[in-house]
Order: sequence, then structure tokens, then C-alpha cells
Amino acid sequence: MTAQLHCFGESGNCYKAALTMALSGYDWEPVYVDFFHGAARTPDYLALNEMGEAPVFVEGSLTLTQSCVIQLHVAEKTGKLMGGDRDEILRWLFWDGQKGTGQQGSLRFLMNFLPEEKRPKEAIKWLSGRVMAALGTLDRHLQGRDWMVGTAPTIADTACCGYLYYPEPWGFARKDFPSIDRWLDRIAALPGWKHPYDMMPGNPSDRA
Repeated sequence: MTAQLHCFGESGNCYKAALTMALSGYDWEPVYVDFFHGAARTPDYLALNEMGEAPVFVEGSLTLTQSCVIQLHVAEKTGKLMGGDRDEILRWLFWDGQKGTGQQGSLRFLMNFLPEEKRPKEAIKWLSGRVMAALGTLDRHLQGRDWMVGTAPTIADTACCGYLYYPEPWGFARKDFPSIDRWLDRIAALPGWKHPYDMMPGNPSDRA
């Protein structure tokens, strides 16, 4: 049975789930959520996910929400992307939810998806400092390592890279973080990798 991932291309959290499925060879297809026009706030969607968020994974009678839960389900079902210490993998998944994509997504949204006159400059400045500090932590962790945990890619990698391939400016420059830069190249060389805008429907140009 082909799983469905309710998602949209602009979301790094959706990308974490989609990339995990793509790299593990999971049978799945994207279902577009027109998030920026309120699709996640409709009664039908809220019945699917009361949190009004994407992604949502649906496979038969199983419905899962929250990207890390979806990643864990896929990895455990396929036996792939879990080839390392489980506690260490989970440590980085939780770190990413708070310090990684949890902050990067908000900063990118404030800097790119709000009308310019509504962008809160002080909030952006404060959040930028937190995001850059966390990226420094990630870069230091990756020094001398090929992967986040162990000797092969895991869902820690597909989690922590969630927003780092997007082209919109939010203060992240790969040249400033050489270990992250090399790590992103390694992930992009894996069979099945695609850029988020090629993997899922939904692109800022669609609304331009």
C-alpha cells in the first residue's frame, strides 16, 4: 500500500519526513497541502490532524503526525536509517525539534513569507542569534565526522538537514559552516535524494 504524505514543498519539517521515505525506499506519494491559503485550518484537515500542521502521514488506517514520529516509523518499519546508537539518534532528533528546524523554520518564515512591512526586526535579530549559535553547535559536532551518528546516514541526518537546502535567505550561508557544507554534499549524493522543491509540490514561485 502506498503511503500518503500530506505536505508542501516550502516546509522543512515536511522535507524531513519525505527525505526519510525517499532514502529508505519507502513506497509513498505526496498530497499537496496549500498551507499558505489556509488548507491546514479547514475542518477536514483538522479532523486529520488536530494541530493544523504538516506533514501528516497516512497509510491505510494509520495516521501519524509530527515529522520525527513519521521518521521513526519509517526507519523502524524498513530497518534503514537507524544504524547507530538509538539514544544518540533520538538526542539529535529532539535537539533538532527545539534548536534546529524548530528555530530555523520560524526565522525563515519571518524573513521571507511575511510582507516586508510586517517583518518584526527585533524578533528576527533575537532569533537569528539563537539560530546561528545552534548552527555552530551542529558544525562543531560534524567536524571529523561523515554523519551525525555512527558511520552511516540515519534519521538524525534527515532531521537536522531539514531547512538547510532551501534557497531563501535567512542568514545561513554554507561557506560559513564548512563541516555542515561537506555533510550536506554527502547527503545530496545519496541515492534517492532530491531538493525539497523537487520532492514535494509547493514552491514560492507558485504564489509569485
